[in-house]
Amino acid sequence: MEQKICSATKKRINNDPGSVTFPCPQCKDYEIVRSSHARRAALRYTCPKCNFLGPN
Repeated sequence: MEQKICSATKKRINNDPGSVTFPCPQCKDYEIVRSSHARRAALRYTCPKCNFLGPN
């Protein structure tokens, strides 16, 4: 099983029911992973491929 790492906190998100994964809104080439904590706190993430900064 692949370990998913939150793009904002860099922590594993296994068994986090509020987590989400989605393609980068700008380049669509990198999978962004957000933990439920990062989403609630609106923590910033950066796409390592195109340097997109979210959330907007």
